[in-house]
Amino acid sequence: MSEVKLAAETRSDFGKGAARSIRRENKVPVVLYGHGTEPQHLTLPGHELLLALRTPNVLISLDIDGKGNELAIPKAVQRDAIKGFLVHVDLLLVKRGEKVNVEVPVHTEGELAAGGNLLEHVLNALPVEAEATHIPSEVTVSIEGLEAGAAVLAKDIKLPSGTTLAVDGETVVLQVLAAQAEESTEDAGDEAAEA
Repeated sequence: MSEVKLAAETRSDFGKGAARSIRRENKVPVVLYGHGTEPQHLTLPGHELLLALRTPNVLISLDIDGKGNELAIPKAVQRDAIKGFLVHVDLLLVKRGEKVNVEVPVHTEGELAAGGNLLEHVLNALPVEAEATHIPSEVTVSIEGLEAGAAVLAKDIKLPSGTTLAVDGETVVLQVLAAQAEESTEDAGDEAAEA
């Protein structure tokens, strides 16, 4: 799990106008909350935060006004629908050794059995519980040789040590769908003649 250090500034101005002003300075308005504390309104550098958020469940070490460090993980990210820049981010305060519930991306490796079958990702991300400083960046599932009708359940996925499922083990994560047979041109011609 990667840890990214960012310098944060506290902010006291709120509302749309203040947020627009912050974004004009290439910064992002952020709210840090958790552990029963009062939410902290912060400003983070836009480009550095954007790069950090490319890693799923990134651990962010915040140096708040040079006074102290806090650890946080992204909870909610709002982006501009057209241009894609960050509009607002909610961060969840975490402590070292604390367990958190997060969703980890599911990646596949290998090839399905021959026959043109399709792989359906029922879950693109697997809900797990892990220590805040040891969240896996992804889980990898082998689909080598799976045939139509096969399914991979949550309990079948090998998780890193210290990580447990936060979803029912019988939940379907991946399934293989049979390829639909195309009608031959003769059959289509016969049906047209009958009509």
